[in-house]
Amino acid sequence: MSHFLYGAQVHANGIRQHYLRYGGDSGARTGRNAVVLIPGITSPAVTWGFVAERFGRHFDTYVLDVRGRGLSEASDTLDYSLDAQAADLNAFCAALGLGGYAFVGHSMGGRIAIRAASKWPTGLTRVVAVDPPVSGPGRRAYPAKLPWYVDSIRMARHGISQDQMREFCPTWNEEQLRLRAQWLHTCDERAIVTSFEAFQTDDIHADLPRIAVPLMLMSAERGDVIREEELAEIRGLVPGLREDRVAGAGHMIPWDNEEGFHRAFGDFLGQTLD
Repeated sequence: MSHFLYGAQVHANGIRQHYLRYGGDSGARTGRNAVVLIPGITSPAVTWGFVAERFGRHFDTYVLDVRGRGLSEASDTLDYSLDAQAADLNAFCAALGLGGYAFVGHSMGGRIAIRAASKWPTGLTRVVAVDPPVSGPGRRAYPAKLPWYVDSIRMARHGISQDQMREFCPTWNEEQLRLRAQWLHTCDERAIVTSFEAFQTDDIHADLPRIAVPLMLMSAERGDVIREEELAEIRGLVPGLREDRVAGAGHMIPWDNEEGFHRAFGDFLGQTLD
């Protein structure tokens, strides 16, 4: 049984924001905080459907198309900065009239969630940052390389096959490859380049002490995005930090170890993801 309800759009922070909704607020989900999933740099909302299905069993779940991705607004003049993306997220939750809600952001989405949470939005109760890049001013560079993203997007705009996509994502299953091949062309190249370059210039560490709600940091055992010494620094910035390092997973944690990803949340969101 699918928990998908619908896709929709809302005008918030001055742009069109597209989202997918799973689960709803009835049954066992009644009274629980909603969950807003914020995908990474080249992941339209639809590619997170398999994660949202699990969340939708237990929570009213929203998956956001970040500006410049999927069916949300994109243009040659749109502001693709982290500040704009964070303002989008907070305006999105306000526009939908969400009461209590949690952010769960992966990679770039984790950085967006951290920056948005540092603004103290009304109704936010929890933040989960999943393997967010910890690069920034004076720090080591993010280990991924920009051409990996740009080359695949350009191929997708031309028309990319599943076999061609497999060369970029060799561990993914057929359904995951099919979705990425179908939707990657919706990622605006300027948005991706701007976000990637901002991994090196935006300082999310300065945001962490300003977050007033419980924060969980989930990291991948493989992929070299967050090293142990970098975890130690974040522990010092966030007293009471909840942590989980997912074994056997690279940066795309739910793709590499789906059950380990869901298990890592424990009861942090108020309900385990069984």
